[in-house]
Amino acid sequence: MIKVLDMNIPTLDDINVSGKKIIVRVDINSPVDKKTKKLLDYSRIQAHSVTIRELIDKKAGVVIISHQGRPGDDDFISLEEHAKVMSKYVGQEIEFVDDVIGPYSREKIRNLKPGEAIMLQNLRLISEETVEGPIEAQKDTFIVKTLAPLVDVYVNDAFATAHRSQPSLVGFPLVLPSAAGRVMEKEISALSKIFNEPDRPKVFVLGGGKVPDSLKIIENLVKKKVADKILTGGLLAEVLALAQGYQLSKENLKVIEDKGLLSQVQRAKELMPLIKDYVEIPIDFRTEEDGKVSDYPINDVHGVIKDIGERTIMKYSQEIQEAKVVVLRGPMGVIEDERFKQGSAKILKAALESKAFVIVGGGHMISVLGGMKTDPKKVHISTGGGALLLFLAGDKLPALVALSRTSTAVKV
Repeated sequence: MIKVLDMNIPTLDDINVSGKKIIVRVDINSPVDKKTKKLLDYSRIQAHSVTIRELIDKKAGVVIISHQGRPGDDDFISLEEHAKVMSKYVGQEIEFVDDVIGPYSREKIRNLKPGEAIMLQNLRLISEETVEGPIEAQKDTFIVKTLAPLVDVYVNDAFATAHRSQPSLVGFPLVLPSAAGRVMEKEISALSKIFNEPDRPKVFVLGGGKVPDSLKIIENLVKKKVADKILTGGLLAEVLALAQGYQLSKENLKVIEDKGLLSQVQRAKELMPLIKDYVEIPIDFRTEEDGKVSDYPINDVHGVIKDIGERTIMKYSQEIQEAKVVVLRGPMGVIEDERFKQGSAKILKAALESKAFVIVGGGHMISVLGGMKTDPKKVHISTGGGALLLFLAGDKLPALVALSRTSTAVKV
């Protein structure tokens, strides 16, 4: 069991899967080439292959279910290629079944032998899977009522989709003995350190442009006394600076206005009495003006802010050196431009060189990692986007809530 946010989440170590038929929800939703409709990245498939391989080795009959894209989108395609790629990583054939809950898929599941695995067609071909609803109601959907009687156990390995309250994610644990798969277990084990780990100080580095989400995260971290320091960059830092009375410059005010963030400045002002002792904003910014790149102190900014300045990098790096847990989400600047990538890169490097347990979340910060060496024992790279955001904001993810309610007392 893993305890997180007052929930006990069972893992594969808590349930007998040997020789049983198991339905495994993975998240192998992958980037797709718009023209060829071929997959561009296999990383999620590779990650989930570990769980699938373990279940096959235990002579389970494995039914893999997942989604890909949304109806109407360019990446809404069949899972046939996913099955072929998964077969290569697992080391044996994963048969693709071009059906979800129809007679063909049901027959394939009934005939599944121990040590075999199949992958059903894209879940979102079923309209139920595109609609979110109360957890309790999802056990009565066609997907759950049709597939659950055909298997013995449900395994959820899809942390990246754990914030969705959809049938395949929350319905099965209410009717079947269930557990988290190895990808899910790895995620919640690492993230549980944010709320469960007694080691202090905990330092959060928040940046990027998702300001409303970040302000919600900051409010929660402070109210729950989780964070000791919150270091900010990106548009978030600009909004907080304006809330504290700094003028910045006309160019930056226009950027804030054009992005519809003036209301967030007011929101930050309202939060300031609560968060002021925890939140740090840059003491200088790296800006661009007429093609020239310069560092300016926060009280005398010229040009458009594109990154944190060198003095801020040094200050933040010192804060990180004292930390026991460091969580990084969102870049410090416009990392697409190499001239404004160093704030994010140097802060990330400081975290990796510290003695802290480091959690890196969000695609932008992961991309900054590049060729940096990481020790898997002290660095966790999260696969979750929306799920990670909600987790940091203190929300209980529906998929984890459902797993915490499962009946693992039934030893199948």
